[in-house]
Amino acid sequence: MHGPLTPQLTRCECCPRACRVNRLAGQAGFCGIRAEVLVSHAGLHFGEEPPISGTRGSGTIFFAGCNLKCVFCQNYQISQEFRQDYTRALSVDKLAAEMLRLQDKGAHNVNLVSPSHVIFQIADAIVAARNRGLVVPIVYNSNGYDSVDALRQIRGLVEVYLPDIKYMDNDLGKRLSGADDYADVVPGVLEEMLAQVGHLELDDAGIAVRGLLVRHLVLPGHLDNSRECLRFLAHLSPDTFVSIMSQYSPQYKACEYAGIDRTLTQDEYDAIIDAALDLGLGNAFVQDFESQAHYLPDFAQERPFDPPVEPAGGQT
Repeated sequence: MHGPLTPQLTRCECCPRACRVNRLAGQAGFCGIRAEVLVSHAGLHFGEEPPISGTRGSGTIFFAGCNLKCVFCQNYQISQEFRQDYTRALSVDKLAAEMLRLQDKGAHNVNLVSPSHVIFQIADAIVAARNRGLVVPIVYNSNGYDSVDALRQIRGLVEVYLPDIKYMDNDLGKRLSGADDYADVVPGVLEEMLAQVGHLELDDAGIAVRGLLVRHLVLPGHLDNSRECLRFLAHLSPDTFVSIMSQYSPQYKACEYAGIDRTLTQDEYDAIIDAALDLGLGNAFVQDFESQAHYLPDFAQERPFDPPVEPAGGQT
């Protein structure tokens, strides 16, 4: 049984920032979000990894605001700017209704994108939706900068964890995402997620029903960071499923930062794929290198991913 978690927002510690503001009284911390969740888009999405998107699409709910400030964020319209014309405020009950609507549209799962700063509202909405007939898996699709304590409080509510591992270099995390302890936080997060749901499990149709799938976006000029990220995943378990992403392109403020002001090269991406295989990470998904222009949403549109993008890649 899970009791209501939203009351904890009176002294918010739902993510590693631990801002301790009273969000129920209208205050906002680093993420910029108060008690209501701001949703920028909810619909079927076909651009995730094949076990997530499947054939009918993943029921994605994109939340506005973020507990990171990534200078290269492709969702910057909603993560950093979150203008009112891009978002709508939902109560816990209305968020539960959105989950049920996506299930009714045929979604393989409910995919919660950027949930870390609204984890307690989400948890209460999942409980409400389950009580009203939600049966598809919940996918927790985060940047990896999560609170281990908060994750423990939602144990049993999430079937599939889909986190990033962005950095194993705190200096890089501070420079590019405004988090000087990212590399300290993410190992415990991934360990907790794996302990909760185990390795990725697929049904007979190849759709994820439970487990952990970790994403890593390869940044140009920072291959040592990528190797360290993969080295940690191999240490966590060589059976870890990892999605190695080539889709980086210099979005938002990236062109102001030397080294990431260009796209990734084929040689750079191939070197990281080789590193993953050398580490024994055989459960790896790879992207077509041409993906760099295919995954850029425009949240000013009613359908941000129109036309629908192709699935994010196949397994090695």
